[in-house]
Amino acid sequence: MPHPTRIFNTVEELSDAWDKFKLDLIEQNKEWLNIQYVGKDGDRKADPLKVPMTMEGFERFCYNNYGCVNQYFDNKEGYYDDFVTICRAIRKEIRENQIIGGLLGVYNPSITQRLNGLTDKQQVNLKTDATPFNPFDVDVPSDNGTI
Repeated sequence: MPHPTRIFNTVEELSDAWDKFKLDLIEQNKEWLNIQYVGKDGDRKADPLKVPMTMEGFERFCYNNYGCVNQYFDNKEGYYDDFVTICRAIRKEIRENQIIGGLLGVYNPSITQRLNGLTDKQQVNLKTDATPFNPFDVDVPSDNGTI
């Protein structure tokens, strides 16, 4: 049974919102600029940066344009079972965008790794068997070195 207060009634409507979010990201690129001064005269050059896809960004976009969307992804009580596939696809596209951006160095690789649980976790156990130094164990000739 569908939830009585759905903001998206069909998978196509949510998919359309996702496509509009991606267009919004392209517009946001114009707001985030990489400023460089190039050439012998130090000419100012402003290049737009690629804004990464995030779940938080999509939720904000939907909230501003449609309403709260997180219930579609949480699917508590099964009200949004018919949206599970599109929600999974959206999450995977976000993750793929972040991973590729991190691998290519467009986004900060360290942050990308942490956001996506890709950190390399290694446990190192170090055991040493060293005997403590005792300065009184040194062999000193009893005749004070006379030959």
